[in-house]
Amino acid sequence: MTKEVEEFINHLKLDLFYSEHTCDAYERDIVSFYEFIFSQGKDYNEVDKELIRDFLAKELEKEHNESTIARRMSCLRHFYNYLLIHNYVSQNPFIFVSSPKKGIRYPDVLYPEQVGRLFELNALRNDPLVHRDQTILMLLYASGLRASEFVNLKIQDVDIRHRSIRVLGKGKKERYTMFDELTRDQLKDYVQNHRDELIYKNGKLNPDSLDYLFLNAQGKKLTVRGLEYILKKIDDETGLHYGLHPHTLRHSFATHLLEGGADLRVIQELLGHSSINTTQIYTHVSEEAMVEEYKNAHPRAKKH
Repeated sequence: MTKEVEEFINHLKLDLFYSEHTCDAYERDIVSFYEFIFSQGKDYNEVDKELIRDFLAKELEKEHNESTIARRMSCLRHFYNYLLIHNYVSQNPFIFVSSPKKGIRYPDVLYPEQVGRLFELNALRNDPLVHRDQTILMLLYASGLRASEFVNLKIQDVDIRHRSIRVLGKGKKERYTMFDELTRDQLKDYVQNHRDELIYKNGKLNPDSLDYLFLNAQGKKLTVRGLEYILKKIDDETGLHYGLHPHTLRHSFATHLLEGGADLRVIQELLGHSSINTTQIYTHVSEEAMVEEYKNAHPRAKKH
């Protein structure tokens, strides 16, 4: 990694508190761009809009989709802005080149009836981890937390009595979300009667795990990958095959709140979105659901 790239990645980590996953993605995008410009006999401070357009053409030839290319362009625009501020370059050439237009990708959402069926079938399991897994399902759906926020929840972040959660989100921004009474009862049972079984797994205490709310089967802190694995296993064992993912429950949380009449600004705050434009995607999901309900319910809309 070159000096300027290393400084930029450290800036993302230490100053902007970007996640390890995001920093790795930024680094890969920059390395990919560097490989291209070096193959053209250019250095990072010799980049112009013509070279960037050649890079875009190469990316499209590799059959990268518009979303991937747009993300890569956003990363490089950010990187060159950093280089400009720190006098590595005299201008940011990426401001003169627009990213390819990308279509809107609407999030996957479960119907409320599907969520209810998921909870019902998972509760029928007869294994030691069912209480933890049921709590995970219910709290993910009730709170709308991101996967990274969820696995980093600590006991002291959750006020079971008042049904609220203190969340440290992106950029170390603090917010609060909440959960319903049924989830409170499930969470209380898990904490009081089942969590210790994981902490003292195999008769050994895992001191690094003591503070964290959710643990894996070995009694260690749950990871995002571990959470995804748990949801996939639940999906398989219940036989529902929803393609279950942490984002599925987060998207369902937001969409169902909107359809229930919640204000978009409130949903934005609960989700931890910095921009209302990000939250706006759920209005489109809700409109799609409305159209589907109309087709199913209106006698003149049904196919004959």
